[in-house]
Amino acid sequence: MAVHVTAPAREQTRARDPDGTGEVVRDGVRLHYEVYGSGEPTVFLLPTWSIVHSRHWKMQIAYFARHCRVITFDGRGNGRSDRPPSGYDERELAADALAVMDATGTERAALVSLSRGARVALLLAAEHADRVERAAFIAPSVPFGEAPDYDAEPGWAKYDHAYWLRGYRDFLEFFFGQMFSEPHSTKFIEDCVGWGLETTAETLVATEADARMSEQTALDLCRLLRCPVLVIQGSRDALAGPGRGVALAEATGGELVMLEASGHGPHARDPVTVNLRLRDFLGIEPPARPQRRSSRGRRALYVSSPIGLGHARRDAAIAGELRALHPDLEIDWLAQHPVTAVLEARGERVHPASAQLASESRHVASEADGHELHCFQAIRRMDEILLANFMVFQDVVAQEDYDLWIGDEAWELDYYLHENPGLKRAPYAWLTDFVGWLPMPAGGDREALVTADYNAQMIEHIAAHPALRDRAIFVGEPDDIVPDRFGPGLPLIRDWTEAHYSFSGYVCGFDPAAEGDRASLRRELGYGEDERVCVVSVGGSGVGADLLRRVIAAQPEARECVEGLRMIVVAGPRIDPDSLDAPPGVEVLAYVDGLYRHLAACDLAVVQGGLTTCMELAAARTPFLYFPLKNHFEQQRHVDHRLRRYRAGRRMEYETATVADIASAMAEAIQRPVDYLPVTRDGATRAARMIAELL
Repeated sequence: MAVHVTAPAREQTRARDPDGTGEVVRDGVRLHYEVYGSGEPTVFLLPTWSIVHSRHWKMQIAYFARHCRVITFDGRGNGRSDRPPSGYDERELAADALAVMDATGTERAALVSLSRGARVALLLAAEHADRVERAAFIAPSVPFGEAPDYDAEPGWAKYDHAYWLRGYRDFLEFFFGQMFSEPHSTKFIEDCVGWGLETTAETLVATEADARMSEQTALDLCRLLRCPVLVIQGSRDALAGPGRGVALAEATGGELVMLEASGHGPHARDPVTVNLRLRDFLGIEPPARPQRRSSRGRRALYVSSPIGLGHARRDAAIAGELRALHPDLEIDWLAQHPVTAVLEARGERVHPASAQLASESRHVASEADGHELHCFQAIRRMDEILLANFMVFQDVVAQEDYDLWIGDEAWELDYYLHENPGLKRAPYAWLTDFVGWLPMPAGGDREALVTADYNAQMIEHIAAHPALRDRAIFVGEPDDIVPDRFGPGLPLIRDWTEAHYSFSGYVCGFDPAAEGDRASLRRELGYGEDERVCVVSVGGSGVGADLLRRVIAAQPEARECVEGLRMIVVAGPRIDPDSLDAPPGVEVLAYVDGLYRHLAACDLAVVQGGLTTCMELAAARTPFLYFPLKNHFEQQRHVDHRLRRYRAGRRMEYETATVADIASAMAEAIQRPVDYLPVTRDGATRAARMIAELL
């Protein structure tokens, strides 16, 4: 009897949700499938061993679904499909795949397989040639060719049925550590261990008992193949071994792509290369390349981070200064909501491909829990979204000529360019206002290890390709950098940053002096002379509704302490104002363009610990309270360090601050004179001059 399963309690936000899902039952076994995109060809991403389910294709799905139709299904034994006690031989698995093709109305498909999925692909391509257009094999585990010397690694004693039954998780950690033999593979190993835990040791024992394809059978199938074949093989494949991939290419007459220093999971560990190789092999045509205008001016592509709205304001300011230096410069923006709202309001041109970007803000919002956002882990879990968005960028720059690329904390751009430096075809400027992932105490030793590993990879990237960033700009001054190390045995963050970055000073995105005197600004915004205006805002990410509600609850008590108090709550573009249930006397607004003007005119602000808003308040010399998100390493450490240097604002802890505490702090802060250090007013000009040198 098959064991039926339900979906996991919580899934990571996907780069693309399926356009259709379904189930097909074959011989009593329920198989779950998903369909993405449309058009030709249909790309069928086959299951591999039941140790993982179809989510292992997450770095391929979003990219190919933009160009054609994609089908995945969870093979029997894992995911949302059943776990029968037997029936795992290759012919049963091939019959499952045919059943999914029939259920999805797929007459012909291009097959892509990984590892043991190669055996199923061979059966389908050889014995059902009318259903298969071509076949790509990634790290194929076929029963012929030179295998690795497993005896040379003592850990392979764990590849034992009895050991699986008593030490299943330990086996998974060993196995996937071997699969991802490349350095800095912690995330990929963690993913696969998690997926492996969604099945059982007993299921894996059953799959091994039923596997029966012989070397001769596999070779006979190879001789029957008539479709085009591609083999993508890692040279350091410790599971199947590179020799099997070489042998399969020879036996089928297929094309062999050997990826140097890659292991058994290049589709996850080196997804850009694999996706581009598959695209060419599958015959997927990119959009027609626009004709370059002979009389055009220079063009820049600006990628602005969508995490909050601060990047949009400072980037628009830098763009304005760039145009002052190069009046012929045309700027296209690759950006997402809510950044696009800011840019379009300023008359900027948002590239149409921006509509194809997977939402980073939606993912961040899904990771939040009350006033907590584990920023580092949220970014780690955003890996498929970042890869999908880099592939959008890659499509754009492959089809259009740009004289300059600019990335403001565009993590996907910087990471995948360093992983694939051969894709760079224009000068590249990189901006950030913090350097270094920092562990939070709640993450313990594991988080300390992983943040250090991420930092070490970044340091190695820069050392290996020092010229890839033509300009690296730190948005601030050296004193704004935290005094921490990147990790044990790694450099001090400040020392390394000073050696590898130029410093623009802070970029506010506006000049408080240009707004005129404060009294005139207050009159323009409708603030009375006898009012004490408090603006409450949590930015554009959608995280912070709990803080807004608590500050709203403090309003009656604060009014007793502050005569004429007027509270204005700005929900931002991602929080429904009606959800805050504000009482009479509290004004709740949705997104406010030009919020910085209100922050400059008000008597007090209550905000999260986001850098942009806090530094705008510091520049405007406005009293403010800030509540850093719990476990948000940037707000807790990087931003807090900078604000302390500027003597700006008063830090509050959301977990311990009661309504009475907030009301008391508001009354005290609104009366205390500010003594902030001055904030630079020429940061945008300085940054633009550095970038303009690349044109």
